Amino acid sequence: MDVLCIIPPHIPSYFNAGHHLAVFQVAAFLRRNTTESKVYALDAAALNITWKEICDLLVKKPKLIALMNDFDGIDTFQRFLTYVKKFTPASKIITFGRLSNQIPKFFLQYKIDAIHFSGDYEDGVFSYWKYINNQQSDCPGVLLQTSPDKEAAPGRYLDPNEWVLPDINDIPYTAYNKMYMNDLNKFCGIPARQELVIPVARGCPIGCFYCDVPKMQGKYERRLSVEETINYITDSFKQLPFEYISFYSPTFTLNKLWVMALCDKFLELNRSYPWKCTTALSCLSEDLIIKMGKAGCVRISLGIETMTGAAKNLPKTKQDVQDQLFSVIETCKKTNIELNAFIMLGLPGDNPEAVQQTIKFCIENGIRVRPTIYTPYHEMKDNLLPHEVATYNRQSFIDDLLPDDVTEKYYNIFYNNKDDKPTAVMNKVKKCSSGLPTTLS
Repeated sequence: MDVLCIIPPHIPSYFNAGHHLAVFQVAAFLRRNTTESKVYALDAAALNITWKEICDLLVKKPKLIALMNDFDGIDTFQRFLTYVKKFTPASKIITFGRLSNQIPKFFLQYKIDAIHFSGDYEDGVFSYWKYINNQQSDCPGVLLQTSPDKEAAPGRYLDPNEWVLPDINDIPYTAYNKMYMNDLNKFCGIPARQELVIPVARGCPIGCFYCDVPKMQGKYERRLSVEETINYITDSFKQLPFEYISFYSPTFTLNKLWVMALCDKFLELNRSYPWKCTTALSCLSEDLIIKMGKAGCVRISLGIETMTGAAKNLPKTKQDVQDQLFSVIETCKKTNIELNAFIMLGLPGDNPEAVQQTIKFCIENGIRVRPTIYTPYHEMKDNLLPHEVATYNRQSFIDDLLPDDVTEKYYNIFYNNKDDKPTAVMNKVKKCSSGLPTTLS
């Protein structure tokens, strides 16, 4: 094995398969661009592996370990690195992910050889691979442990033509399915149905102050071609018994013409593909929703965040949304599309009573509500301690962010909302009857 791309074992606080796909995209990119290298990819945070199995990989002594990090995934970093030191001390290690993009120098304490902080993950890991193989003299977007104070050049954003979609045979779908079984956890998948996740776009111009996407992926959207997207779908469904598609994109309908073209392609195919997406209310229109419904869309998730006075702190496109939301609700009812509202609890200027009214409005209008705790990732600092980083988890408030009595009211909404019901959207997605294997690796 030349390269081990791995998410270390940990218990996720929130699960979205799309967040985990980066480790497989990096592996797929390296395979294409280093054809003589053996690259192995593993998501060990899917609760289907032991430390013994991690050691079985490390004794193979990979030349490079590409260690993916995330906001809620550093609890076991030190243990993983301890095993590396024991079994393969000569391996070079680069870490990449959402957390190192936010606070790269935090990772210096782990004595990791290289820390990716800017540009697309694939390019950063590939640059470091070439660097350790003496094929280039610098590593744009990568902080080196040997020169932590040297200012590295920013990393490169790849053209979508350079992206390599993940190999579906790498991905532990069975483990991912288990994460979605209890719909009241409000994770993103559809219970009891097998999803194919497709990362179709990167970057977002909307500019929500709490969002890490513009800093990580850029303020301008980049998107796969419709043709490549359709080819990946049809090829994947031929290989494994997928039952619906999840389009992983910051704002799926930002490019309306692209979505219309995709829908046209879906309508030309001789079979239906149910699918869901995430977008912003301002990027929807009646004609677009109708077209999406005809082309198989079963759920649209919207970043509503709040419908209270606190919305004044959000981008203009997310202020005073109620009238527009009424229109979208009616169109989705006509087209049999489920609406899923992302609601944020504890935004600056908000209060629990007002948030409760937002949630009540959504439920009364047939909208599935996915609440989350406001987590100010943009305020994280490099000098945080590991246990402090672990508090940025979207399920509990940062210490001293709000008074205790207010925090308690928000937790009561988040954890004890008896008015909500599990989704019924799985009834719109047929179980697979193609004769393909009934389990996925």
